[in-house]
Amino acid sequence: MSGETVLVTGGSGFIAMHCILKLLAAGHPVRASVRSVAREPEVRATLKAAGADAGDRLTFVVADLTADAGWAEAAAGCDYVLHVASPFPLEVPKHEDELIVPAREGALRVLRAARAAGVRRVVLTSSFAAVGYGHPQMDRPFTEHDWSKPDGEGITAYAKSKTLAERAAWDFMAREGGDLELAVVNPVGVFGPVLGADFSTSIEIVRRMLDGALPAVPRLTFGVVDVRDVADLHLLAMTHPEAAGERFLAVSGDFASLREIGLILKRRMGVAARRAPTRELPDWLVRIVALFDKSVGQVVPELGKRKNATSDKARRVLGWTPRSIEDAVVATAESLQRLGLLKH
Repeated sequence: MSGETVLVTGGSGFIAMHCILKLLAAGHPVRASVRSVAREPEVRATLKAAGADAGDRLTFVVADLTADAGWAEAAAGCDYVLHVASPFPLEVPKHEDELIVPAREGALRVLRAARAAGVRRVVLTSSFAAVGYGHPQMDRPFTEHDWSKPDGEGITAYAKSKTLAERAAWDFMAREGGDLELAVVNPVGVFGPVLGADFSTSIEIVRRMLDGALPAVPRLTFGVVDVRDVADLHLLAMTHPEAAGERFLAVSGDFASLREIGLILKRRMGVAARRAPTRELPDWLVRIVALFDKSVGQVVPELGKRKNATSDKARRVLGWTPRSIEDAVVATAESLQRLGLLKH
């Protein structure tokens, strides 16, 4: 399969750069979309520091999820597309459409361009946010058959954006996909080795825990997966014959609480994790803080909820074998320390 050109959207992002590393190692020429040509030197330097001196096997094209310009050129001559780009801010947007519109319309722009260019398959990076939110408490693990409820109780703008974007992608394929194939990867919280200062919101949680910015943690439980395994799953979904028309949850194991993450850091990182919190905040206190801090308000509907999800389908169909949660968390912390991204 090497030699076939792959477009990776949002090429400067955390997951996207790990996908680029895997694709280059597998022999694929890669074209990366960025919102500004100014990002190219930074992305190249970051990849080189991670061991990939791509040279002319990596090219760049400027394209933005919110505009048509550039997408036809981006997709031209490509065999596959990994559509990784999607907005995921730390702060709560003033209006949910700030997330929903670029996520949904961006996915459709990429799919249209891919279909017009004769691309074989698009792999869309969706999220567990499109699977497990807006539901009442469930005793069973979530699977690929589940969908978040956009009008469900407590659903965030981000979860709504990922749900509506993925729904729009599947609707497009059913209506006008033609010969194009679509596969979808739905990761939980993405951890693992940071390559540079541009990383996911999940990584920011670990950084704040190590920096002492969180003296105690809310009663939150979430899924963990290593970014290297997410990249592996993208490549499997890109080429495996049985992946077309399917979604795949990416989760390493049973969901973990923030307190459990703190305990892993304490156990494995020694003095570097001396500030890592292992005490849980009472729910009532988190709710009071949320009155003054909108970013905290996002987690209130999830307080005390035990969720779980299974990646049995990816393991069974694609032969995917992810690392453990502990390894993912430790790799996150070690990379933050190595790159000097901690305050101490």
